[in-house]
Parts: sequence; structure tokens; C-alpha cells
Amino acid sequence: MRSAMPMFKALELCPHAVVLKPDMAKYRQVGLAVRERMRSLTPLVEPLSIDEAFLDLEGTELLHKATPALSLARLAEAVERDLGITVSIGLSHNKFLAKLASDLQKPRGFSVIGKAETTTLLAGRKVTSIWGVGSATARSLAVDGITMIAQLQEMEQETLMRRYGVMGQRLWRLSRGIDDRRVDPSGEAKSISAETTFDKDLSRPEELLPILRTLCEKVAHRLKQTDLAGTTVVLKLKTADFRARTRNRKLADPTRLADRLFATGRELLLRELDGTRFRLLGIGCNEFAPAVHADPPDMLDPGLEKRAMAEAALDALRGRFGDRSIETGYTFRPQSRAKDGG
Repeated sequence: MRSAMPMFKALELCPHAVVLKPDMAKYRQVGLAVRERMRSLTPLVEPLSIDEAFLDLEGTELLHKATPALSLARLAEAVERDLGITVSIGLSHNKFLAKLASDLQKPRGFSVIGKAETTTLLAGRKVTSIWGVGSATARSLAVDGITMIAQLQEMEQETLMRRYGVMGQRLWRLSRGIDDRRVDPSGEAKSISAETTFDKDLSRPEELLPILRTLCEKVAHRLKQTDLAGTTVVLKLKTADFRARTRNRKLADPTRLADRLFATGRELLLRELDGTRFRLLGIGCNEFAPAVHADPPDMLDPGLEKRAMAEAALDALRGRFGDRSIETGYTFRPQSRAKDGG
């Protein structure tokens, strides 16, 4: 079994498995409780997602009468004792290495990467250990015979930039453990999104569009629970052979409406429907503006205000009677079974 495996395949391999429905409200509640405990150690907490964050513990030893390592160990112990969940911790001298360290031992791990060992530790790892190096970049590097970080450490910055552009500079710096980004406590969620993995591969618009509409409604609901509005819509697809496709579009005005998310997502999706069969579909926003700027009147779309009012009415009904109490024409139809990925 593996991540993103369709549920029907997982059940074929493990027919007696107990399948638990995701409870995003509970995950969010526990995530916020953990974050409050993080902030008891330092005000410099930068959330990455519902269950991950950077902490800057520089200068906290006098306050807590403990080294950063001891303070983090106490935090992990308290979270497990009081909240009933385990955590994995990575401690290092910058964000890239702390993230890498946190992935070295999971679950319930605690790894430290010191300055003196940085270059040697990185040298023995594959290039995919570098933050931001996905399958496409790894394939480009492999074509040039580069698979290990040690090879990048032997190359000049100018050579890497000539071959790979701005990414070349990133490769040169991170292969040497250089990362001067600061922990930014104002750096809230980088994205708000929803995605689902299908029980079977899908390729037709009549199969995919209803699912896209449902996902847009989830994203809009999450936006409305914050003081944010999305300014860039991101469509995520994964093919039957697990190749990822990501498409994005900047909006003229920020939005919190499922209707506008769907209109943009629909256009992006239809361009990808060339017969390819897809295993996963997702939609979200990765840039934000204050909610007060969301969905202004549009002279080119006089029906926008009415649709916004209709959506607000639907939200009120769902808040009172449940998410499935009322559906749109897109979602009220038989759909291929899919496993929600949140």
C-alpha cells in the first residue's frame, strides 16, 4: 500500500481494513491546539499547513532555561500526552535543513543536522532531497548525469545557472546547505485547496466536472472561514501513471465564491481533457488578498451579484441542515465513487 492509492485497490490488498472518513474540522482543531503550544515556546512560528510549521528558537534558552533541542523534546512529549498525537521534529540552522531533518525519522522522530555535518550529510543524498526538486527537475538533472547532491557540490554556480536558469542558483545554494530565509510568523497558509483520488481512472468531462464543482464548494467554504480571498486558482491533476499536471490562473479580482472558482477551474480542466485518464483531481488558491476586496461588482458580468447572493443562501441552508442538504445541478447526479483527500 502507498500514498494516493485508490481506495478500491487498497481494499483489494487489505479487504478487512477499517476505513475512516476524514474529519477535517477535527484535524483543524487539533492542529490549532498544537500551534498554540508552539507559540508558547516562541512567537516566531510560521505555519506551512494544518500540521506543519517552522519555529525560530534562537534566543529562547534563557527564557525556557533549556536548549532548543530540550524545549522541542518537551513540546513533543506534551503534545503526545495531552492531545494524543505524535509529532516528528527536525532541528537545524536553517529552514531547508530543518525540513529535511524532520523527514529523516517518521513517525515520532527527532533528528538534528548540525553546521559541521551539513555538507557531508547532503553529499550522500539524492537530488530529490532538495526542496523544490520534483520528478521533472530530477529527470532533467538525470539526463545530464546528475543524480546525487555530491555532484552538485562539485559544480560552479555559473555552470548550474547557465544550464538550469534560476533553479540552477537554488541547486547550488541548497546543495551546500545555504538557506537564508527567515521564519515569518505572518506567513500563514500558502494554499487553501481540496482534492480527491478516484476509485477508477476518469477522462470524460461529464465525469470530472461534477467532482470539480464539489471541490470548488469545499475550497470556497474554507475561504469563507478565514478573512482571505483567493487571487490565483490552481488546478491539480494526476494521470493514471501518477504524472502530475498543475495549471494556474491569476484572477482579475480576488474571490471567495465557488462559482468563480469553478468557472476558472472548468476552463483549465477542459484544456487538459485530450483522452488522458486521470487518477486525481484538485483545485485551490495559492495567493491571497483580504476578504474585503473579494468579488466586487463586475460590469462585464452583471449576473455575478445575483449568483453571489444565491451562493450565500446555499451556504446558510447547508450550515443549518448539512452539506448535502442542497446541491447544484452539477453535483446532483450520479458520480464515480472517489475517496476524498481533503
